[in-house]
Amino acid sequence: MRVAFFSPLPPERSGIADYSEALLEPLRHLAQVEVFSQASQPFDAARFDIALYQMGNNRCHGFVYESALRHAGVVVMHESNLHHLMTEITIRRGDWDAYVRECEYAGGRVAREFAERVRKLEVGPDYEGLALTRRLLEGARGVIVHSRFMESEIRAGGFGGPLAVIPHGAWIPPGDRNGFRQRLGLDEAVPLVGVFGFLKPYKRIAESLRAFRRLLRLAPEAKMILVGEPHADLPLEGMIRSLGLSASVRMVGFVPIDDFTGYLSACDIVLNLRYPTVGESSGTLLRAMGLGKAALVSDVGSFAEFPDDVCLKVPVGAGEEDTIFEYLNLLTSRPEVALALGARARDYVAQQCNWPAVAKQYAQFLEAVMEGKAWKAEEPDRSSGPVKEQTDSTVPVAEEANSTGQAGGLPHQVDSAGPASEQIPAQEMTPYLRGWAVDEESATYLEVHQTRLEKTLGLIPPGGPEDRILEMGAYMQMTPALHDKLGYGEVRGCYYGEPGRVDHRSVTSSSGETFTCEIDHFDAEKDSFPYPDEHFSTVLCCELIEHLFTDPMHLMGEVNRILKPGGHFVLTTPNIASLRGLAAILQGYHPGFFHAYLRPSETGEGDARHNREYTPREIHQLLVNSGFEVDRLETGEFRDLPHPEFRWVVHLLERYRLDSALRGDGIYAVGRKTGAVRERYPGWLYT
Repeated sequence: MRVAFFSPLPPERSGIADYSEALLEPLRHLAQVEVFSQASQPFDAARFDIALYQMGNNRCHGFVYESALRHAGVVVMHESNLHHLMTEITIRRGDWDAYVRECEYAGGRVAREFAERVRKLEVGPDYEGLALTRRLLEGARGVIVHSRFMESEIRAGGFGGPLAVIPHGAWIPPGDRNGFRQRLGLDEAVPLVGVFGFLKPYKRIAESLRAFRRLLRLAPEAKMILVGEPHADLPLEGMIRSLGLSASVRMVGFVPIDDFTGYLSACDIVLNLRYPTVGESSGTLLRAMGLGKAALVSDVGSFAEFPDDVCLKVPVGAGEEDTIFEYLNLLTSRPEVALALGARARDYVAQQCNWPAVAKQYAQFLEAVMEGKAWKAEEPDRSSGPVKEQTDSTVPVAEEANSTGQAGGLPHQVDSAGPASEQIPAQEMTPYLRGWAVDEESATYLEVHQTRLEKTLGLIPPGGPEDRILEMGAYMQMTPALHDKLGYGEVRGCYYGEPGRVDHRSVTSSSGETFTCEIDHFDAEKDSFPYPDEHFSTVLCCELIEHLFTDPMHLMGEVNRILKPGGHFVLTTPNIASLRGLAAILQGYHPGFFHAYLRPSETGEGDARHNREYTPREIHQLLVNSGFEVDRLETGEFRDLPHPEFRWVVHLLERYRLDSALRGDGIYAVGRKTGAVRERYPGWLYT
């Protein structure tokens, strides 16, 4: 499918520009997309199957609107009113006749008479009463909106064609909470409230400032920041002075997006209030929720559709200021409530509003419109919930802090494979593994790695007689279970060695059962794996990637190649960001799990040291770069032993609102192949 994508892009000061930039990356993996971001770009409609127009209500979208009228396509309506845009492309260009015609076309004789009064400068344009969307909607082949509220608005505007409600994508950005608090001169404990974006009157800023002034009587240490470009109709500096808030409220002004995200991460509470509304969604709100922030929204329009447990909703009208104050007081006086609210917000947007899922719905709807077929979105499912961090029960980690992600935490992944306990119960697996550890070396290895092996086996999706599975770095410890317990028809292993060499391995259990397996040898960083394309249903890479010297993405690319579409890649590796690693580095030691150089042995053989250990965030990114969707990502122990000595590290993380989830010694991840490798040399891994 060839898609012409019309939208402004950064550095335009438009939220839709940022939206389009985020959407394009996953959409390009589903369709051939060419971007048109300026009016001067030549466009040949015959080269494309369909055009997609990102439509906003400001001057940045003039060329998008005019292109959509010339070449019918699918229009993304980010709000239900285009009157500001129409004044920009008519009145601002000196074309009063065009403005009057548009008003008459949209609203008839009465609207034309009002427009003539506007021409005479007797009144201002009727921005709220006349949406000026009729001409655009009449020519559209389909419409995409982000909420049921917008769906009703578009239908009320007369559009009867194909319409899709697709969630606005959410950013799950890293955020340096404490670094940006230092910029502001604040320590980790000061309550900080933020208002972000274009600072217009309709964002209820006056009401918010008055409510904050009341909060200062109870929490005099609290601070507020206003981040964004001030609107000419809102004299904020004078308002702050008149309310006596100059010592507690700071206007930061317009900042680049990285700083914008940084200031968001510094806040404890984000106010995203607005009234009136024309159905718009808020990228700023979704960034705040992705950062795990407690947010207040106005109980109107699309914002009223958020689940009640992921944000606090403020009714507009009488009592609005009182409600804002009460919520600010609650979240400031009980920070654990703010943390829990933010955690649920982050989990919600990670599951329901992630960009790959949004792009998939875009592609499906565009294909349906192109082919003239009906389209129905899959209903979102919140019942599965996020995968929770596996922590040592002796280390008390609060549920709220466990999943806040304040300093760049990961979105918790939904467990599509099912919990380990439902696949292979530990009480069944432990004696089974011991039965195959028949010599002293195997028994010693199992004693050290038993918890890891059992947990890994619980992650592996079961197979059938027709399924093949490859275990990379096979030690034959858990290999028999891949056939006996998980049901794979063909089990193969591989190991580092001379390409072309194949070992025929056979092991016998204590009960006399024999298991045989072919072990192929090659260099996983350099050689082509000796298997056909799309040959395996599942590939295991357990405690191997940390040993690689030069090119881990070669391994990832080959694994992608030999996996079937939808096949699973199970990866385990030490976690350099574990509680143990943090404790080591804070006390002046190396955080690596196996970083020491090895003394030469008489035989010249021995286990290879670790060359690079990873964090959970890096493993998540590695899988995404390699064409996988992350079905499961968690951490746990290599050995199931208590660690009371790390309580002080947990306390430190909680005090500074840093993420204390995903801090176990080992990383356990399951990726599902969704396409080809996306980036051969990702910048975070290669230089």
